[in-house]
Amino acid sequence: MSAVRKPILKIACLGWGSLIWDPRALPIRREWFKDGPLAPVEFTRRSSGGRITLVIDPSAKLMRVLWALMLPTDLQVAREALCDRENIKREDALSLIGSWQLRDKAPQNIPNLPQWAEDRGLDAVIWTALGPTFEKEEKSPSVAKVIQYLRARVGTERDHAKEYIERTPRQIDTDYRRQIEAALGWSCKSVI
Repeated sequence: MSAVRKPILKIACLGWGSLIWDPRALPIRREWFKDGPLAPVEFTRRSSGGRITLVIDPSAKLMRVLWALMLPTDLQVAREALCDRENIKREDALSLIGSWQLRDKAPQNIPNLPQWAEDRGLDAVIWTALGPTFEKEEKSPSVAKVIQYLRARVGTERDHAKEYIERTPRQIDTDYRRQIEAALGWSCKSVI
């Protein structure tokens, strides 16, 4: 009796922030493609090191995100690899790592994903599904609060916050980014 073999899947990983310039050990093919699906991403998450990071925020405008092909051909292995890169505990993967497979309905925040994936011959797609968070009582901060917070960073925290904004790919041209760059004199240094 032969073992049942899992199908080999063509899996994409979506990205919009540090995953692009700092994939670490994420097992992707080398190139990030700029023609990803539309997703509502914005700088609305206060993260470690004083950074304000990009996350899927349902109140944000849709942006064309980037994508790369994963080397793993098993969806669970790909999800675990993204968990590892994002320092997400495996038990939180179901809620913090988004995934879609062929024949699933469109994810709420990425409505064009099924058609986009089909057009590229993809079987599955994964992404980091962290949401906005700023203060305990507040999920999505205003851009004024984000700028005030970034202005107050000093030393290494300021350097990390600035690097994150400046290295974000040019095409992730959000409203918050434009206002942060104008207010703080930061500018895009991304090579992508």
